[in-house]
Amino acid sequence: MRKILASALFALLSITTFAQVPGGPPAGARGPGANLNQGHVYGKVVDEMGKPVEFASVVLLKSTVDPATKQAKDILVKAQTAELNGDFNFKEIPVNARLKIKISFVGYKNYEAAVVFEMPKMEPGVQPDMAKMMAAFEKDLGNIKLALDSKELENVVVTGTKSLVEMDIDKKSFNVAQNLVTTGGSAIDVMRNIPSVQVDIDGNVKVRNANPTLFIDGRPTSLSMDQIPADIIEKVEVITNPSAKYDASGSMAGIINIVLKKNKKNGYNGMVNVGADRFGGSNIMGNFTYQQNKWNLTATLMNMRMRNNSIGNSLRSSDLGGVLSSVSQESDNKTQGMMLFPRFAADYAASNRTTLSLGAFFGGGGQFRPTENTEIVSTVNGVTTQSQRLSENMREFKPAGFQAGFKHSYPKAGRELTGDFNYFGGTNQYDGLFTTDYLKNNVITGTQIQKNIGSGKNSFITAQIDYVTPIKNEGTIETGLRAQINDLENQILNTIKPVGTDVYKTISAASANYESTNKVYAAYFSISGKASKTLSYKIGLRGESSEYEGKLLNTNQAFSNKYPISLFPSIFLKKDLSKTDQLQLSVTRRVNRPNFFQIIPFVDYSDSLNIQRGNADLVPEFTTSGELSYSKSQGSATFLVSGYYKYTDNLITRYLKQETNPISGKLDLINTFVNANSSINYGVEFTYTNKLQSWWDLTANVNMYNSKINISNIDATQVNEALWSVFGKLNNTFILPKKWSIQLSGDYQGKTNVPVTSGQQMPGPPGGQAQSSSQGYIEPFFGIDLAIKKTFLKNDMASLTLAFNDITRSRGNTRVSFGEGFSQTSFRLANPQMIRLTFSLRFGKFDMSQMKKNNSGAGMDAMQMQ
Repeated sequence: MRKILASALFALLSITTFAQVPGGPPAGARGPGANLNQGHVYGKVVDEMGKPVEFASVVLLKSTVDPATKQAKDILVKAQTAELNGDFNFKEIPVNARLKIKISFVGYKNYEAAVVFEMPKMEPGVQPDMAKMMAAFEKDLGNIKLALDSKELENVVVTGTKSLVEMDIDKKSFNVAQNLVTTGGSAIDVMRNIPSVQVDIDGNVKVRNANPTLFIDGRPTSLSMDQIPADIIEKVEVITNPSAKYDASGSMAGIINIVLKKNKKNGYNGMVNVGADRFGGSNIMGNFTYQQNKWNLTATLMNMRMRNNSIGNSLRSSDLGGVLSSVSQESDNKTQGMMLFPRFAADYAASNRTTLSLGAFFGGGGQFRPTENTEIVSTVNGVTTQSQRLSENMREFKPAGFQAGFKHSYPKAGRELTGDFNYFGGTNQYDGLFTTDYLKNNVITGTQIQKNIGSGKNSFITAQIDYVTPIKNEGTIETGLRAQINDLENQILNTIKPVGTDVYKTISAASANYESTNKVYAAYFSISGKASKTLSYKIGLRGESSEYEGKLLNTNQAFSNKYPISLFPSIFLKKDLSKTDQLQLSVTRRVNRPNFFQIIPFVDYSDSLNIQRGNADLVPEFTTSGELSYSKSQGSATFLVSGYYKYTDNLITRYLKQETNPISGKLDLINTFVNANSSINYGVEFTYTNKLQSWWDLTANVNMYNSKINISNIDATQVNEALWSVFGKLNNTFILPKKWSIQLSGDYQGKTNVPVTSGQQMPGPPGGQAQSSSQGYIEPFFGIDLAIKKTFLKNDMASLTLAFNDITRSRGNTRVSFGEGFSQTSFRLANPQMIRLTFSLRFGKFDMSQMKKNNSGAGMDAMQMQ
């Protein structure tokens, strides 16, 4: 009776929850929307010696009541014979029926066991976690032994439990599949709506005021967020304190892992998005998935036509060797670009427990043509001059990537071996033309032209193998090895035609020609489990060593360094205070090693208004992080508060200083990198999500933090005061009648120090000097976004979304910088009051022929829209 009640409850709840799946029909709909054939059961038939039993008969039966006799009887659901390796595999089986499996073969005793899909205990008013529920529907029955003697076997129980926020011991997950304001955009637009994540005026993503490392589906990637369509993202995982499993080098802000949407049903499904914005940009994205038997094939094609506009101004005053000067700039920037991104992937189930994966993207790429018109007024020792500078650039990249992996699951639940190989590479071209007209009474008195022509290529290779095995007390042991090799090559020719001449002169000292190789090797071990019924732990240790080699091709100067093995421990503890209250503590250690570009002592004069130089004396920085979090769930509400602290030794930061320019021989302001003594960051963050009404979802996030950099070793006279700041987000989604929905969101950034890792790529925009984290701050700003969506056609297969970004034209970014002999204020505003219209169409047809043959009477429609 208990099982019957549990099955009935499961069926009722499944109908309710499946009706809420994006793209699915409303509750109570008939036909394809009521499909409960979501189960997947598989296993392997072996003898007592563990050898496979070939061609064993495996049947799946459904228990029902004969309406005529009122007696229980069994109805065949599906049947098959085991493969040569003993595997059997049942997909799309009903999850709301009483099932049992029977296995027989000549010479062996029959095997019989119940298969029960049982819902876990549900909290009243809490929306079930569909992701975990669907994962629970896949059950490995293990190696089933056919014995000579009869043996009563235990029932097989399949358990399963989509909320906006999911908590784990070492990460937070945010489901974004239904986010409206991001429709037709990129991953950058998605990040604007993720609690804890900040996005600046240039689309740079930060977590707690530092740049995180980007992962896709749990793997590092060299793609940028503007190359990832928002519409293929299922959820975003924010890992603020990565465990020993993850690379210890890189960002101190942790990891953002983007999980892409996937389809697990036989047949095909796909989606097409077409959109346009008010600046003339457009995007077309198509995604197609086909799954049949052991194959799952996916193709994605995105074409994006970008039209970006920004305005800016800056004022810099300086005193260089007694020469007083000020430079005022007004700029207008327009960027035209085109990007093509094709990706193909295939998964092959070699057996029930072994899956092979291949993925590739090639034949795509992009081209960007930014132009900037800058009016410059310069005053030197009381003498004022005017000039107008036109910057015309072309940047082109052609990427290519390949991914291969395997995953093998063992009969023992939770034990698995995975391996991954990733290659990302490509070529790039750069062509820059800087024309400066010198004016007097608005009349051109002379013209200087600077040309930069460059090319480069890179390859990024990682290989990793991981092994996980369960242990007692609900724990696991994880261990793995990883190797990473990154090759980079760049060549650029810098020429200039001074005023009064018609001949271009090559500036060899300002032509950045170099090549470098960076290698990192790592191994890790971690153990997790339960110390008691309410206390969980995860403790790990990672060891890493690295080396790099580089050479300046113009001078044949070689640079190299080897960093010895360093150890990086991590500790995670979780205490269940009650069924709805949790307390979490984590402590980790990480490293950030200087890259070749930061080290080479080369003066980059490709932009005469933004001179850059590396620093060969840089050493790695090490960061120790601690975080204490408390979460509480009550009904549909989740409240999370986190206190965090980070201390970094030898912080690598940009620094603007006065130096003699080796090219001009004059005292100049040059951007370089230095090791500051240390930095301290600490704060407290609040996140709240709730379904306030059946038609109103709310997510709120507030982060109050303090940051300070100690640069007394660089300049004892400069004091960088600790600065308290606040960052907040509020997101509301309203579900209206007749399939209308509205999303209203906003964010606010208070006065804050310039992010530590901001703007460390070269070259930067004209006037972009003095943006060091140790020498400035950002003024407060805010923004408001609005989106309206209408769904229509059968099963809501089509939708139209109108999105308004930065409605109040208030996301302008004002930076104030200061240091020895200079001060600067700069402002930029990009793509204000953007309007974007996107049409989306989903389609799908699933192959039910095999089910109809093996599962007569199931009453399934052959068509289902996703």
